[in-house]
Amino acid sequence: MFKGTTIICVRRGNEVAIAGDGQVTLEHQIIKSGAKKVRRLAGGDVLAGFAGSTADAMTLLERFEKYLQSHSGNLMRAAVALVKEWRTDRALRRLEAMMLVADLHQTLLLSGAGDVLEPDSEVASIGSGAGYALAAAKAYLETSDMSASEIAKKSLQIASEICIYTNDVITLEVIRGE
Repeated sequence: MFKGTTIICVRRGNEVAIAGDGQVTLEHQIIKSGAKKVRRLAGGDVLAGFAGSTADAMTLLERFEKYLQSHSGNLMRAAVALVKEWRTDRALRRLEAMMLVADLHQTLLLSGAGDVLEPDSEVASIGSGAGYALAAAKAYLETSDMSASEIAKKSLQIASEICIYTNDVITLEVIRGE
């Protein structure tokens, strides 16, 4: 499990949202509270959030964006290409991070173990507070009319109240369809 962050992706209707907290920890110390762990890629058509080592995640995000360009924005093909390289490249396979990526049609969880997983539900999460945020989001999806972005933000706020590696400085990115 990766300490130091929580990332959540929520889908509802024609909206997909990824939110991440801003806390960066080094062992038992908070180093930064406002890191941005969620990014827009592919001209804004793809959202990506990462958990784990920041330098490792930045390396993976750069490579993922290159794969998105070379695969004309096809999320699945770019994800498979990245994970294949991540797992087989001698230097990359040492990287310690996980990623959640999404476009209007799919959400994918990517890992260095070779995983390209598409969650069954409208919500997915990674990081130290993933379970808390996931439970909150599922409850909101079932019991409210809140939008995906509202659910993502509120679920992360709840996780920040429980997980010591998650704070309430939230970066939220949203894609809306027509």
